[in-house]
Amino acid sequence: MIVRFETTYEDGYWSASAVGYSIFTDGETFEELLKNIEEAVLLYFEDEVEPGEQITIQTQITHQVHHVATSSGC
Repeated sequence: MIVRFETTYEDGYWSASAVGYSIFTDGETFEELLKNIEEAVLLYFEDEVEPGEQITIQTQITHQVHHVATSSGC
């Protein structure tokens, strides 16, 4: 089973939502986010996954960049 996540970083926090499933989580660091994604996936599928079945988690990262215009006093 493959579960894909769209992951974003905005305003100092990471957030992730699964594509096609109602799984959402966040974290202050990327490492924390990955841990939270794994926990959320295991909880979501705990009654559906057979012993020994593998779940693959894929993430796609989107980073918001905000351009700040500056003016020079020349």
